[in-house]
Amino acid sequence: QVQLVESGGGTVQAGDSLRLSCADSERTFRRNSMAWFRQAPGKEREFVAAVTWSGDRAYYADSVKGRFTIYRDAAKITMYLQMNNLKPEDTAVYYCSARYDPSGVYYYTTTSDAEFWGQGTQVTVSS
Repeated sequence: QVQLVESGGGTVQAGDSLRLSCADSERTFRRNSMAWFRQAPGKEREFVAAVTWSGDRAYYADSVKGRFTIYRDAAKITMYLQMNNLKPEDTAVYYCSARYDPSGVYYYTTTSDAEFWGQGTQVTVSS
């Protein structure tokens, strides 16, 4: 069973940076495709960024392209989201997710495709 644990959220000012982490605490070493989603108050959960198990391909929502970078460590245990030039509209609870992918090259961008979720971490950006 994959157990995802997020960390790194906080309160920052517009233009600042944060790095979120998501670790597979059970270290299942399964081939998991992973993604970040976020949910602002009163809004639906939305796709932010995705990365394949291999780590060599990444995908981004248009709203974060050029500012956020998703990547994972060589051991495939931890996934990161580097967020630069944060804006007030980035304020949300950020969730990491995973889906088993034996091919190693799959990615997903919808909540219905995620199999496992973390508990979420709050990111607040003040203007």
